[in-house]
This record gives sequence, C-alpha cells and structure tokens, in this order.
Amino acid sequence: MTTLIDPPTRPVAGIQTLELEITGKCQLTCSHCLSDSGPQATHGTMTPADWRQVITDAAALGIPRVQLIGGEPTVHPQWRSFTGHALSLGLGVQVYSNLFNVAWSWWETFERDGVTLATSYYSDTPDEHDKITGKPGSYLRTRGNIEEALRRGIPLYVGIVDVLDGQRVREARAELNRMGVTHINIDRVRAVGRGALPGQAPTVDDLCGKCTRGRAAVLPNGDLAGCVLARNFPCGNVRETRLRDLLGGTAWADLSASIPPLRAGACPPDDSGDCDPANTEACDPAY
Repeated sequence: MTTLIDPPTRPVAGIQTLELEITGKCQLTCSHCLSDSGPQATHGTMTPADWRQVITDAAALGIPRVQLIGGEPTVHPQWRSFTGHALSLGLGVQVYSNLFNVAWSWWETFERDGVTLATSYYSDTPDEHDKITGKPGSYLRTRGNIEEALRRGIPLYVGIVDVLDGQRVREARAELNRMGVTHINIDRVRAVGRGALPGQAPTVDDLCGKCTRGRAAVLPNGDLAGCVLARNFPCGNVRETRLRDLLGGTAWADLSASIPPLRAGACPPDDSGDCDPANTEACDPAY
C-alpha cells in the first residue's frame, strides 16, 4: 500500500538528503571511521517506530531522499522495512553499505525503483584495502559485490577516502573505472571519530562546509546533526522534538551559521570538499 503525502513546494531548511544512521554496528573496524563503529557497537536507542516516524516526517517536510548509513546499515534487522516505508512515501533511498556481506535476497531490494547503492573502496590491492578496513578478505568481498551490482544495473556510487601515506588511490579509481563504475569521488580523512588525532577536540573547521546546507542527519540515539560528520554538534533529539521543529529551531540555525562555507576553488586536489565523497564531485575532478 502506498501512503500519499502532499509535500511542500520546497523542503524545509533546504534539506535534500536526510542521513539516517540506523546503527553503530559494523563487521569492519576502519581506521578512519567517523562513528567508531564495529562489531561490538549497538543499534542505539532509536526504535524501529522512531525511525519510521522520522521517515514519515521527512516525506511530509518535502525532503526528497533519505540515506541509510551506519555503521553498516544492513546489519540492522529492519533496514529493508525502512527502505520500503520510505519508498511508499515517494522518497528516494540510498543504502550506503560496505558491501562486505550481501545476502542473496537483498539484491531484490537494491533493484527496486528509487533505490541507489553506495560503498567505499580504498585500494586496488587486497592487503592495503584490508589494512584500512581491519578485516581480511574485505577487498575481495566488496569488489565481488560491486561487480554483482553493476551486472544487475543497480545505480552505484563509490567513495574513496585517502587514509594512508602513499595509498593507491589513483590505482583504485582506475580499477573501478575498468569495472564499469562511473560515479567515483575522492575525499580526505576528516577529524571525526577514529579519524581524529589523539586529544584533538572536534571543531566545525574540519567540516566540508555543506553540513546543514542541503543535508541533515539523525544519529542512532536520535540526535539531529548537520550531517553524520557533524555528530559532535547536535541540535536536539527527534525522540523529544519533531523533526520540523528541530530544523526550524534556533540550535539548527546557530550551527549552520557557525560552519565555514565552502570556498569555491579553494580545496586542495585531494579534498572533494564534501563529507559524502560517494555522491559529490571533487573540487579538482582530475584527481
């Protein structure tokens, strides 16, 4: 059954994508992980009903797309239910998965109209890729599932984060090109989560300049943030206050005003200028 909601002409606060960090659990322990996710993490305090309410509110606010992210979103037992709920409300859905483990039955969900798939890739060599993810065999499994997604014609976006000195970033991009991936972007490590230096306090200066501007995020505890990388600067909690009121509130406006805007042409060549490298062109696409 499709639920019809008449959205406003423009999404509230100009939000085009609402990132839903539905879990902190992940099979991998990537050295730069923004959320400190891993096998021992939890799904957080948001209930399935809470997430469905947020998705319903997003549709009512005219936000056109949600992104399921983690951790690894597919380890949440309700991720397909959330996807179906969003699609029924006319929302686009992107599933940002590490593609380490894909059950055969999940491909049917990935193939649904309105669904796109995104993943991360680090190197054209198994040893280097696996060193970054902390999981032996992750290169081969992710690569294999990328090839399967391409074979099925699923829209696929790949982000490469430059983590290690001398990392084979260009070679990884070339390999993805040979496989048939057309949407590839590159970013640097951001000082959030395991990417932060020891003793370094988070600041808005390391954000890409697009947090709160076209995107917002809801974290596993219900906190609203400017994006998943702005997690240290919450603007209230959706379990206590409805999404519309938070996005129209003073805390959100203050956070947006505090984030330095992206300066056109000012990014170094290894910086996409965005905290979502799988989806946004780099400042220097030649990189």
